[in-house]
Amino acid sequence: MRNNTMFAALCVMVLIGPAHAQQPNDKPVTRLDPALDALISPNAKLELVKTGFGFTEGPVWVPRGNSGFLLFSDIPANVIYMWNPLDDKVSVYLDHSGYTGQDIWRVGFMQTNGKDKSDPKFEEFPMIGSNGLTLDQEGRLIIATWAGRSIDRIEWDGKRTVLADRYDGKRFGGTNDVVVKKDDAIYFTDGYGGLRHTTSDPRKELDFNGIYMLKDGKVSLVIKDIPNTNGLAFSPDQKILYANGSRDRYVKRYDVLPDDTVSNGRMLIDMNSDPAKGITDGLRVDVKGNLWETGPGGVWIITPEGKHIGTIATPELSANVEFGDADRKTLYIAARTSIYKIRLRVPGLP
Repeated sequence: MRNNTMFAALCVMVLIGPAHAQQPNDKPVTRLDPALDALISPNAKLELVKTGFGFTEGPVWVPRGNSGFLLFSDIPANVIYMWNPLDDKVSVYLDHSGYTGQDIWRVGFMQTNGKDKSDPKFEEFPMIGSNGLTLDQEGRLIIATWAGRSIDRIEWDGKRTVLADRYDGKRFGGTNDVVVKKDDAIYFTDGYGGLRHTTSDPRKELDFNGIYMLKDGKVSLVIKDIPNTNGLAFSPDQKILYANGSRDRYVKRYDVLPDDTVSNGRMLIDMNSDPAKGITDGLRVDVKGNLWETGPGGVWIITPEGKHIGTIATPELSANVEFGDADRKTLYIAARTSIYKIRLRVPGLP
């Protein structure tokens, strides 16, 4: 991005309503271990940043000088929004961020706003937009396009490059999350969410969910033992890759080998004993190696050894998280119709 704005022509201001999300709890943090005190203050407050969206996902902080801005996907709107903390404005950063065709009635599985069908406020919508976002080592935006069934990169001149849309000649079914290693190897998850009828869709070409690596222009399958792949993150030394099990509600960890392949997959934490709603969707890792992981009831804080030491309760089901602000000590939370934030005592990894 140049001059603090990429695609200025796309940054059309939009009005986001203030009234749809529930107000956060004044004491949102459940403390399960004294070790949490070093990571987040007992008096930390969860704040509502903006609300009125369809389904927020993929937040990524873009640093710019002493400040920066937050990008995030709104999947049913098929856009990437930008929130600028300097003026507290939200604008459209990229339109048609996921599916770029016109026949949107054929793509993206049908999602609801979580309300019962008998509720007058019940809504149902196709998930046609982008999902996970990240930056490569040059600061270019990398997009898991979900219904677009690809991994795309936005160049500095605004052009869009499809980096990968197939494995072994077969189209992906719904690229979900994406992370970039320091050597620029790109890891991403793929499932069936980009298809209207998911596993029974006639457009389905791959018969499994997988985690892939894109390196030197070649796509390789690195993980196939998670039936419902979702969020990804690296440990601080990038020797461990964490991968989420989505609706199966667990996190696994894998050793990253010198050639960027992975091995020795094992369970880090299983959350299925918790009755609260929520899945292992998105996650980030702080500089001490702790995981900040969406899960039942909100965002779980988990040690590198897999111990659950606390939870940040969110008013809506949390989907993904990101560390932001100049010191990377603000945790931004994408939770259905809203973006929330909470200040931490520890910075997150960029």
